[in-house]
Amino acid sequence: MRKGINFRLVIVLLGLFWSGICFPGCRSERSFDYPFQSVHFTQVKIKDNFWAPRLETNRRVTIPYAFKMCEETGRIENFREAARVLRGEIAHGRFYSKYPFDDSDVYKIIEGASYSLAIYPDPQLEQYLDELIAEIRAAQEPDGYLYTARTVKAAKPHPWIKKERWANLYMAHELYNVGHLYEAAVAHYLSTGKRDLLDVALKNADLVAQVFGPGKKHGVPGHQEIEIGLVKLYRLTGERKYLDLAKFFLDERGRAKGRKLYGEYSQDHLPVVEQKEAVGHAVRAMYMYSAMADVAALTGDEAYIEAIKTIWKDVVSTKLYLTGGIGAAGRIEGFGEPYQLPNETAYCETCASIGHVFWNQRMFLFTGDSKYIDVLEKTLYNALLSGISLEGDRFFYPNVLASDGQHERSPWFSCACCPSNITRFLPSLPGYIYALQGDRLYVNLFIQNEAEIKVQGKRVKVKQITNYPWSGRIKLIVEPEKEAEFTIMFRIPGWALGKAVPSDLYRFKEKEIPPPEVKVNGKKVTLELTQGYLPLRRRWQTGDMVEVNLPLPVHRVVAHPKVKADEGLIAWQRGPLIYCAEAIDNGGAVTNIVIPEKADLQPEFRASLLGGVVVLKGEVWGLYQKKPQGRTEKVKQPFLAIPYYAWAHRGRGEMRVWLAEDETKARPRR
Repeated sequence: MRKGINFRLVIVLLGLFWSGICFPGCRSERSFDYPFQSVHFTQVKIKDNFWAPRLETNRRVTIPYAFKMCEETGRIENFREAARVLRGEIAHGRFYSKYPFDDSDVYKIIEGASYSLAIYPDPQLEQYLDELIAEIRAAQEPDGYLYTARTVKAAKPHPWIKKERWANLYMAHELYNVGHLYEAAVAHYLSTGKRDLLDVALKNADLVAQVFGPGKKHGVPGHQEIEIGLVKLYRLTGERKYLDLAKFFLDERGRAKGRKLYGEYSQDHLPVVEQKEAVGHAVRAMYMYSAMADVAALTGDEAYIEAIKTIWKDVVSTKLYLTGGIGAAGRIEGFGEPYQLPNETAYCETCASIGHVFWNQRMFLFTGDSKYIDVLEKTLYNALLSGISLEGDRFFYPNVLASDGQHERSPWFSCACCPSNITRFLPSLPGYIYALQGDRLYVNLFIQNEAEIKVQGKRVKVKQITNYPWSGRIKLIVEPEKEAEFTIMFRIPGWALGKAVPSDLYRFKEKEIPPPEVKVNGKKVTLELTQGYLPLRRRWQTGDMVEVNLPLPVHRVVAHPKVKADEGLIAWQRGPLIYCAEAIDNGGAVTNIVIPEKADLQPEFRASLLGGVVVLKGEVWGLYQKKPQGRTEKVKQPFLAIPYYAWAHRGRGEMRVWLAEDETKARPRR
């Protein structure tokens, strides 16, 4: 048995690792950690009509489908081939898939499958994982090295791969791959109690710790990820070397000690504590900022947290799409200049949206400020959810905000980071709903669920009843095991208070916003907020009820004048949802639409459309170019908008999030 780990069989170990929160079994001598703790996803059972079907689709469709695609594309065969080479069955193997980092897709799906097993026992899935993990174990070299692209010694290796190990950290992604291995291994162990994959991960991490560190090899991964995985290994084992190594990799960035810096693309242009702007590849950045938050929480390094607070402000003030997506420059899959937010070429990679949720969750865990959950929620319901189809087997890699009909969802990608990332995110969603600090229970997301939570050691059942996001009415029924005094911190979203985002990047045109209403046991409560939360303190008894009404007017949204791509345009938001117009609902085109200044769009629920959605209906102007005169005619016509996440399910066609309010911004239809 490895020293420092309690290997009692743990089927569900609460307070898991993904959000950076300590859990039972962690060593108690640590003096630092996040001030706020997420309520673990296994303690929360989602029971709504919006998210529950998506989690079930992920379990029944997306996870099996993703494994199937990994089989068909050679990602899993790479492990088998590496094992054959190591056994001496062949001298030189073949690398079956396209990229040397394709191992990571398999690890991410294992992580998602493990989360799913923690909630829904599935003997068939568990057996499949056992067999797959055995193949991964067989592909590991004797000293712990695991990187199938090199082990197979292909006759024509990928140009990113050098003869020596660790020789091209910038693009070979050896460290990126194993970061996802570590996350998968911890997830699998905590969900099943089996240590097979964990042994593989620890053996590899021990090797990496022998190679890298002060007085050893200096270098950093080109794509950040190992840092997050190392923190999770530290939380599980209590082995300080893993945390120290994560911090080493972060501290080495921007420091040219015996190596050439990678530059802004990989956030390697300055030491991390000196970085003030979001630059470069967006997914790399999100993983780095998340890792910085984790390391700051566990070491007390205030310089880390101050740096990412500054960077967060830069993103939310100048580089955030209305959908919560990030990454304007497709060429680098990353950030552009401030206010550079083109719609047709928006990148908004699905992986970046998932990373954005990770980062904002961690920022909340540091500060208890609801503005981070506001951004998390916006990203979750729009840019992230757009990345997967309602059926669960079609995907978007970039998530544009405007299309002329050239876009459609794909069954897979040669670089499949996004589908595999989706599989691991969705099962963990229940863990974003509630959080704790001392005797304060935070209600962050509004999803119908039942949860069992310990508030300062006292068991409390909480039931949330809502039809959010279609309705803003939420009931919270509190059932403490015994009468108990504590505070419920109920988040009042920024959008319900008239703020489109926590900056001036976007704003609602409406000046008067109907205020939220809150009642406790039928008695109205004054809205006196603390960091965006309404504190409700009392001696709670079984049956006590909090009733919240968040009005859902249809908001017209405009962008900051410096966002030239949105000049003269308008968008629509209702609750957390951003809307878009598709040609199929609007006479075959949307680029010719002009929104009247006093357009009055009305919400209407359509159960048979796109899995059941609230659409926005109204009248707009359509511009048409008449022949032979060539003059433009302005015609009133019906208008319909759907939630952005649901676009591209009914064939190709024009789509726009931002529509013309200024007539010169529309394109007359011929």
